[in-house]
Amino acid sequence: MANLRTAVDSQFWDQPISSSQTLEGCAYSIPGDPFPLEVTRASKALRVQQLSVLGNGFPLGTIPSFSPTSTKDLGSFSLQSLFLKLATSNSWLGLIGQFRPKKLISSIKGEFTNADEFEWPAFKDVAKHVFDKSIYSLGLFSQISLSSSSVLLSTERHGDKRRPRYKMMLWHELPDHDITLEAAWPGLFLDQKGKYWDVPESISLDMSSLPSESGFQYRFGVHKNGGHPQPVNTLNGEVPCALMPGLCTKAAFSYEKRKDFWRQKDKIDDTAVKTDKGKVWHPSFDMRLREPHAAISGIIGGTSAAWFGGSESSPSTESDVDRDTSIGTKKRSPLNANLFGSVCYTFQHGRFTKLYGDLTRVDARLDICSASAVAKRVFNIFRRSSFSNADNPLSSPKLSLILQQQVAGPIMVRVDSKFSLGSSSGKQGPHVEDLICSLSYSLRLLRSGKVVAWYSPKRKEGMVELRMFEF
Repeated sequence: MANLRTAVDSQFWDQPISSSQTLEGCAYSIPGDPFPLEVTRASKALRVQQLSVLGNGFPLGTIPSFSPTSTKDLGSFSLQSLFLKLATSNSWLGLIGQFRPKKLISSIKGEFTNADEFEWPAFKDVAKHVFDKSIYSLGLFSQISLSSSSVLLSTERHGDKRRPRYKMMLWHELPDHDITLEAAWPGLFLDQKGKYWDVPESISLDMSSLPSESGFQYRFGVHKNGGHPQPVNTLNGEVPCALMPGLCTKAAFSYEKRKDFWRQKDKIDDTAVKTDKGKVWHPSFDMRLREPHAAISGIIGGTSAAWFGGSESSPSTESDVDRDTSIGTKKRSPLNANLFGSVCYTFQHGRFTKLYGDLTRVDARLDICSASAVAKRVFNIFRRSSFSNADNPLSSPKLSLILQQQVAGPIMVRVDSKFSLGSSSGKQGPHVEDLICSLSYSLRLLRSGKVVAWYSPKRKEGMVELRMFEF
């Protein structure tokens, strides 16, 4: 079933999103934006761990990815590899390297093209292109685990960027809660238009309750932004209010309920195959997909936030970025509260155990990202007001569709799409807002692990990931 937790995390703050823009492999959604697609949720396996496993299945241990760059001559295509990994019982250290071949190939080709007919380019002329730092990136990651606590430290440097990225995360487990402290310099965020933003300083501390049998869950925390956000790989844009400097205290709650219309329980006889040596048990390629069913689930929740300090539309914003950059902002309310909700219907045929035609699955989720924005839009329609709220992306309900189909054996194709049911972003009527296609190979030995290759036409990026514990 489409993960309804996406709605809660998106409304709060720290919704991790898979991204090839960083060697860490993830960015964060912006609170208050429409909920991102389910497939964009970042893998729970750290990127160093992913490359350690994926490297065994790719030539020379290099994993390809696509991500736009600030300069077109670098190209979107890149190769990542794990250069070093040192591990003990409670700690590990990893070094990731990335190489962009387009600029190197075009530069060397240009040397030979410009050379005289009977003269080869000098070795030093070719070597200078090989050692061009703009085509390389390095990332150092380390983790230390102590009983119920874990600390993650990372730094990465991209040759085409002016400054490195630093990140620290502390995670502590309590009997009924999880405490997370995160700090990034700068923090990378992705808005609903598919644009990235760098926040010079981003620090957050939050506590969330563990899911209960009743379906009730809550969380609260504090977040601080420092410095003025700057767009990544774009020259202009409107700065999201939630990224402007200031201190924010936030609380959220949610209540989730689920009901099965029908479900075929998994039995040993259903997955056993008769052979000459007797019955052999063939479990599902993915234990999450082993039971055909039809079900409906819903979640409703609320958030409240208070902002302290910072300026909503400071004229100094433009002076802190390149002069060619045009940036504007909207006013940010110091106090706000809102309600949100989602309802999801799931239909699955097949147990995903056979080689062909044993899995077809459809998930349809309707999201109300902001009850107040939707109510205001309806009120203006009935009042026939000349004021239009169509520019507010939260005022239109969103419909997310997930289609999954087995191709052969553990190979499955998946299409995630999101539709806006109203006018927004200058488009009239219902329209497609986002679309991501992915191909996965389920690893039966990991019970619910799989290798996923996805591509987003909207963001013009894609990557190969190892996803585990996707419950």
